[in-house]
Amino acid sequence: MPANTDRYLSAVARYFEAWNAVEPEELTKAVAAAWTEDGTYTDPLADVRGHAQLAAVISAAHEQFPGFAFRLTGSVDGHHDTARFSWELVSETDTAAPVAGSDVITLDAEGRITSVLGFLDRVPAGA
Repeated sequence: MPANTDRYLSAVARYFEAWNAVEPEELTKAVAAAWTEDGTYTDPLADVRGHAQLAAVISAAHEQFPGFAFRLTGSVDGHHDTARFSWELVSETDTAAPVAGSDVITLDAEGRITSVLGFLDRVPAGA
């Protein structure tokens, strides 16, 4: 991995802070810390831009999976302004992980996310 490993790890840590924020004020702050003002998130189920839409997608995930948290699986790999990593959505009570995926993020010069391309590797039926 290149010398900027800390940059990628910090960005991914802020990304998970946002995805794991439940309270509205906490979520607003976490999204603003992780993404640029016009940052995007695209996966098979969502295509959104801007802090308000990002927060709405994250809130919807918490509504669909209450008591679950997003966790990094494996390591973060990056080069230039891009990083990739895998994750699972894990139950905080029994450690079941019904959803898993991989994301590719693009960062600005300050290390904030400008875009996320998400891939869902495991999704429960009917989700």
